[in-house]
Amino acid sequence: MKTKILLDESRIPKQWYNIIPDMPGKLAPVIHPGTLKPVTPEDLLPIFPMPIIEQEVSPNRWIDIPDEVRNVYKLWRPSPMFRAERLEKLLGTPAKIYYKYEGVSPAGSHKPNSAIPQAYFNKIAGTKRLATETGAGQWGASLAFACQMFGLECTIYMVKVSFTQKPYRKSMMQLWGGDVIASPSNRTEAGRSILAKDPDSNGSLGIAISEAVEDAIGREDTCYALGSVLNHVCLHQTVIGLEAKEQMAIAGDYPDVVIACHGGGSNFAGMGFPFVADKIAGKNIRILAVEPTSCPTLTKGVYDFDYGDTAKMALISKMYTLGHDFMPPGIHAGGLRYHGASPLVSQLVHEGVVEARSVLQMASFEAAVQFARTEGIIPAPESSHAIRGAIDEALMAKEEGKEKVILFNLSGHGHLDMAAYDAYFAGMLEDYEYPEEAIRESLARLPKVSL
Repeated sequence: MKTKILLDESRIPKQWYNIIPDMPGKLAPVIHPGTLKPVTPEDLLPIFPMPIIEQEVSPNRWIDIPDEVRNVYKLWRPSPMFRAERLEKLLGTPAKIYYKYEGVSPAGSHKPNSAIPQAYFNKIAGTKRLATETGAGQWGASLAFACQMFGLECTIYMVKVSFTQKPYRKSMMQLWGGDVIASPSNRTEAGRSILAKDPDSNGSLGIAISEAVEDAIGREDTCYALGSVLNHVCLHQTVIGLEAKEQMAIAGDYPDVVIACHGGGSNFAGMGFPFVADKIAGKNIRILAVEPTSCPTLTKGVYDFDYGDTAKMALISKMYTLGHDFMPPGIHAGGLRYHGASPLVSQLVHEGVVEARSVLQMASFEAAVQFARTEGIIPAPESSHAIRGAIDEALMAKEEGKEKVILFNLSGHGHLDMAAYDAYFAGMLEDYEYPEEAIRESLARLPKVSL
């Protein structure tokens, strides 16, 4: 039995998989926040270059990956897959557990899979500078790295609570030439308005997006880059699942269930979408998104039109949402604190093609510790949600006495998240379930879209 399943560099996918042609039902239009009418490609030009816009709306199932992008991918792709035999033995389960490990990238997570092509397509379109937001810092570090690869400037608005909790991710961004600003900040009108109401605001991804979009719109040499949610980001991440399908074939197995943590949807889409294609084609497979109970977008949100940011500057999409002014608690899984979800993931959940489950913070850390003590890799707090989901599935197989093949995406390492583990071992963390009343209040302020 192989412990790790590797692919040669020549097996880096040559095309991304676009799920749009295979989606169940018609896609809802994306709405302009000013006119409340469906956006046109021209509406997007102030923030995105045309090659990205074309990918966002492309009807083509397969989209070529440029050689320049694949050449940078070679620094870490294809990423390895592992059989978690030691974890299986600890659990005493008849299930086989496999995981795809994205922590081998320079930034330590899956995020460079989209940062690299976004920087490349901006470069060839003449963009000089990118503005973005980041939660836990994985996306910000990845974009700073990507901009360094293609000679672009990079400005990153980092959610203030993560800016404080994760100082070394800020250091990584600065090492790769990024200008990192705690959000909300005094640099933008959006940031100043938030600080006027709450000078001690922890910040949120919605606020940081507002600041980055305002920054991009205000300068002709600058475009905006997003690390999750949008179609083109989900597209770029499918290299994960495409490689995983080849690796599972080498292992001589096929998953009964595919699992990934869920924040905005990029990591889940990257692993899940290529397997959704199999499910649509008739394969008997479950695809499961696992999110925190403190930010239960897919499990407690509503499927409706909402703004992508707090200041109502970003596009309005139909998605599962907790409300654009939702303010999440300062949990350590900073990459999973977004109020909304990818419209593509949302539609798949709504149609029952994929499943969603929420788990508590303490249960996630417990799973992370079990994993680290058996498999050796220290997972990011975000990734621990996927581990929790995989362990729960394995224990269910044990209870039922059934064999099961489980595959999950370990989306990043936790080497820069040790403060979170310190807090866990010191008994300073607690479970938090976001109250229904607060969600209802936030949802009452959704935009009124009539089509």
